[in-house]
Amino acid sequence: MIEDPPLLKVKKTRRRPTPEQIAAFENVPTGQIVDARGGRGAVHLSISRQTKLPASGISIAGPALTAENASADVLASFAAIHYAKKGDILIAGFAGNQSCAGAGDRLCGMLINAGVVAMVMDCPVRDIHGINEIDFPVWATGITPATPFMTGPGRVGFGLDFGGQHICDGDMVIADIDGVVIVPFTEINSVINALHKVQKLEIALDARVADGLITHDKIASLIEKGQIEITDD
Repeated sequence: MIEDPPLLKVKKTRRRPTPEQIAAFENVPTGQIVDARGGRGAVHLSISRQTKLPASGISIAGPALTAENASADVLASFAAIHYAKKGDILIAGFAGNQSCAGAGDRLCGMLINAGVVAMVMDCPVRDIHGINEIDFPVWATGITPATPFMTGPGRVGFGLDFGGQHICDGDMVIADIDGVVIVPFTEINSVINALHKVQKLEIALDARVADGLITHDKIASLIEKGQIEITDD
């Protein structure tokens, strides 16, 4: 007879970016991160900010702590609290189930107690008033009062297919009002280097727009080369 598998499976070792790497992504708009990754990394737009952001800062950044829940279940999310480290962002997957909420104000309160700075889910959330009162930012697919189960099975710390991205424990998560972006652990340094270039270009372009720029360089080049056909047909 085959024995029942354990209800929870937790990865023993965790990767984690350095404090300097984490700091490099703090208060950086998600659009700049996507540009620095060559247009990649954005989580599906169905996952959006459902609660208020803290008063300070443009975006929130931190290492991913992954929790893979069974559909309509929250056991892995609650288990992840026990293994959280200060500054983590909980990535809670529910296989895209939309029938119930994946978190409420009590779970979020426990995450705050563990030092977690935000939560991102591929399902709805509930208790928005209570979550806003404790000032905890949540990105989710919507809001519902429906209650989940807590029976498992679940996994904590393993790779997770989530919102069109594959997210692993220790990947960088950056979230703001525009959405959520993932930077894989192995790309962190290269993205930081590319980010510096993106920011310099944006500062220069912002200055030109402020000075009255009305035509993008690409369009100006097409005009100059005669590559735009003007016709009434």
